[in-house]
Amino acid sequence: MTVLADMMTSSSLQSIAEKVEADITVDRHDAAVLLSTPDIIGLGAIARHIRCRWHGMTTFYGVNMNLNYTNICELRCPLCAYSRDAKENGAFVLSLDDITDRVEKAVAAGIDEIHIVGGLNPDLPFDYYESMIRRIKAVNPDLFVVAFTAVEYDYFSKIAGIPLSGVFARLMAAGVNALPGGGAEIFAPAVRKKIAPKKISGDQWLAVMRTAHEKGLKTNATLLYNHYESAADIIDHLFAIRALQDDTGGFKTLVPLRFHGANTPLGDVAGSRPGAFRSTGYNDVRLYATARIVLANVPHIKALWMYLGEKTAQVMQHFGADDIGATYNNEKVVHAAGATTADYGSEPFLRRLIENAGFDPKRTTAGYA
Repeated sequence: MTVLADMMTSSSLQSIAEKVEADITVDRHDAAVLLSTPDIIGLGAIARHIRCRWHGMTTFYGVNMNLNYTNICELRCPLCAYSRDAKENGAFVLSLDDITDRVEKAVAAGIDEIHIVGGLNPDLPFDYYESMIRRIKAVNPDLFVVAFTAVEYDYFSKIAGIPLSGVFARLMAAGVNALPGGGAEIFAPAVRKKIAPKKISGDQWLAVMRTAHEKGLKTNATLLYNHYESAADIIDHLFAIRALQDDTGGFKTLVPLRFHGANTPLGDVAGSRPGAFRSTGYNDVRLYATARIVLANVPHIKALWMYLGEKTAQVMQHFGADDIGATYNNEKVVHAAGATTADYGSEPFLRRLIENAGFDPKRTTAGYA
């Protein structure tokens, strides 16, 4: 028995620990055990072993700004509290001058990175997006630009009438450095039809990410939980990401996202489906640790403090997470859905969260350079 396995109180976790210590990938049965085990301490030891193998006691954070350029979206997903129709109260589109002004102020405040996502707005031409990125790089060419989800890239290809590879080539030339992971939600088709029926399929999301990786762009991946999904859906989602990562090596981070239902058409649906995986303290820990163990081929697991809350984000560092997110100046999307955390965190605040959890903070960008 290995040193790690000797720490386990159950035979099922012992066998998983032996695999992990021997650098053998876990299988779907193992993942099901991990998502349901009552041995939280043993689970944490396995996840922490992989976390420390990658990063030791370092936890990463960023100093960035969010840029939501429009909330007008033709999808109007039931999971979203942020989107609007074009003539609806509160609908907006930022002009290029608005964007330049916001970025100039954020750069003056010391950001390293800008995180850009928006709605699928039929009134915006493709050159708006190219011009946006060029404007941002003109303010500071060293800004790390994490821009547009796979859903947006698929949309750009359609409105511009060019292949995905051409969309990526043009936006990379404008200055895009990496992709966020939004739009993955949960890949299970039946659940996806309930939470985002007009959004591209999980298979298409993976296809867009494959193209991004082939073009040399690193990306995040997300997993949305706490709605209709089952443990089996979560496992399928993780293994689909792992399979693509085996092929391309292009994912740098998995970001589990706890669904917030306030002000959405879905409301509080967590646990409303028999066998659904509901967010609880134990289940959140199980999910993050399982993600770390299953995705041993993905360098980072991010526990966003804005989604989880400060204390839970601290705990997750002991269960596989090595990144707690960033300052996210003026975050709007999750707060529109009822998040009760602040919509901005200072750098000293983030460093304290990490240090008080017993880890060593390191400022970085989504490139982890």
